Amino acid sequence: MAEKTDQAYPIAPANGYTRSDGESLVSEDELKRKKRIKLFTYIGIFIVFQIIVMTVLGLTVMKVKTPKARLREINVQTINSVPATPSFDAKFTTQIRIKNTNWGPYKFDAGSATFLYQGVTIGQVVIPKSKAGMLSTKKINVEVSVDTNALPSSSTLGSELNSGVLTLTSQVQLKGKVELMLIMKKNKNAAMDCTIAFDLSSKTVKTLHCK
Repeated sequence: MAEKTDQAYPIAPANGYTRSDGESLVSEDELKRKKRIKLFTYIGIFIVFQIIVMTVLGLTVMKVKTPKARLREINVQTINSVPATPSFDAKFTTQIRIKNTNWGPYKFDAGSATFLYQGVTIGQVVIPKSKAGMLSTKKINVEVSVDTNALPSSSTLGSELNSGVLTLTSQVQLKGKVELMLIMKKNKNAAMDCTIAFDLSSKTVKTLHCK
């Protein structure tokens, strides 16, 4: 009697197709290629994002603006005027504001606010060395005294005093530096040019305009 022998046969894939070694290598290469493309895509997106961020910073945060100096409310204490002489003197309090719109502090040296009549200095106050913080305003209260002692003889002064309105100007020039990110410093001068009209009859400020 012939003996029966068991013979093992390889199990065929369900679809009846066997993958060759060459096809397996091609598939792995294709997978690696797709991964590289995805990586380069992410790198490109990151670079574009960084460019956008730096552009926004350059146009906003890193852009240095010139701080502004302004006078605010003036409280008159005394005003005396004599059209016949002509002469006048006045005392008042006011607030000088240094507005800093930068993303870093503005440090300025000591300076002064000058008050003038027709270009001639008739009063001056000291502005101490200080700092206006990031996106903030430094407020400095001052007391001002003005008089005609330094004025030459002027017929226009008598006419102006008779009109009941006295017009003065005030100027400020401060030298300082804006600091950004603790590494960049840029020189910036804060300036002010104001026109003040006093009502001599009511002894109040009629108008105040600054630029």
